[in-house]
Amino acid sequence: MSVQPSAAPPAPGDTVPPLGAGVHAPPDVPTLAGMWRAMVLARTFEDRVVALYRQNRVTGGVYTGTGNEATSVATAWPLAPEDVILPLHRDLGAHFVRGHTPRDVMAQVLKRAAAQTGGKDTGLHLGKPGSNIVGMISHLGHMIPVAAGVALAERYRGTRGVAVTYIGDGGTSTGDFHEALNFAAVARLPLVCVVENNQWAYSTPNQLEFACARLSDRAAGYGMAGETVDGTDAIQVYDAMVRALDRARGGGGPTLLESVTFRMRGHAEHDDMKYVPPEMVAYWAARDPIDRLERHLDAMGGLDADEAARGRADAAAAVDDAVTWAEALPAPRGPEAEEGVFAYWEPRWTAPRRG
Repeated sequence: MSVQPSAAPPAPGDTVPPLGAGVHAPPDVPTLAGMWRAMVLARTFEDRVVALYRQNRVTGGVYTGTGNEATSVATAWPLAPEDVILPLHRDLGAHFVRGHTPRDVMAQVLKRAAAQTGGKDTGLHLGKPGSNIVGMISHLGHMIPVAAGVALAERYRGTRGVAVTYIGDGGTSTGDFHEALNFAAVARLPLVCVVENNQWAYSTPNQLEFACARLSDRAAGYGMAGETVDGTDAIQVYDAMVRALDRARGGGGPTLLESVTFRMRGHAEHDDMKYVPPEMVAYWAARDPIDRLERHLDAMGGLDADEAARGRADAAAAVDDAVTWAEALPAPRGPEAEEGVFAYWEPRWTAPRRG
C-alpha cells in the first residue's frame, strides 16, 4: 500500500501513484464514473453546509468527510439491497449511494419539521426506513455491537444480508470495538467493519493512539480477516469491499477493513486543526480522492474536462435545490419539539422532618 506512515514528512521527489487496477472485481468505467459523481455530490453538499454554518444559517456541530469520500462511496457502492449499513458522521457519500437525497439531508441539517427526526437533531443521526440505513450513535464504537446484532439477525432470518459499519481510528480504542469484533469473529457473523483511519483522533495522532503498525493487524487477534488499503484510491477500496462482502456471504466471517485516508478539515468546523503539520496536509492534499479518480477516468476516456465540469455543475444545482427547498420548510412548533424526546426526571431530595 503506497501511503506514508502517520505524520511522516513527504519523501524527496514523492509522486502520487496511479490508482490500482483492482484484482478481484475491477469496476468498469460507468461504475467509476458513478462513484465519482457521488463523491463530488458529497463534497459539494458539505462545502455548502460549511458556508451556511459560517453564515449562522446552520447551528450545532458541523462534521465533514472531506478526504474520506473514496472510503464512504466505494464501500457503499457494491452493497446489495438486503445489506444493512451503519454510517458515521463522515460518511455522507454512503448515504447518497444508499438512497438519501440532498433534500433529505438538508432538511435534517436545517432542523425542519419535515426532517426524519422532526427538526430535533442535526444531520448526524440520519437513518432511512426501507433503505437499510441505521442512524449513527454518537458514542463512537457503540454502533459495532449493534451491527453485530444486525448481522446475527440476518443469519437467523436466512438472508444473504451483510451488516457494514464504520469507525474512526480513535474509536478503535473503545471497549465496544473489541468486544463486538471478538463476538463477530467467534460467531463468524456476516459483518464488515470499516476503519476510517484519517490519521487523527481529534488532535491525537496515530502514533499516540496505538502501537501496532496497522489497525488491520488487530484482526489476527480476533481470528478474522483484516486488510489495509489506500483510502484515497476508490478502486482499491471498492476491490477490498467486494472481497469482504463475498467472504461474509460465503460464511467466511467478518472482515476488519482499514482505509488509510486523511481528514482534510478539522474534527468539526470549530476546529482549526493547527496541530496538524503543514507538510502532512500538503502530502494528503496531493492525494485528494476525487482528483485521483477524475484523472484516472480521464486517462481511460471515461470523463473528459467538459464532462467533469458538467458533473460538478449538476452537483451544485442539486445542492442549490436542496437549500432552497429545505429553507422554505417550517421549523417544528413548540409542542412538536417536545414530542418523542427522552427526558430524565429525578425528584428533588428534601431533608426529613425532625420532631
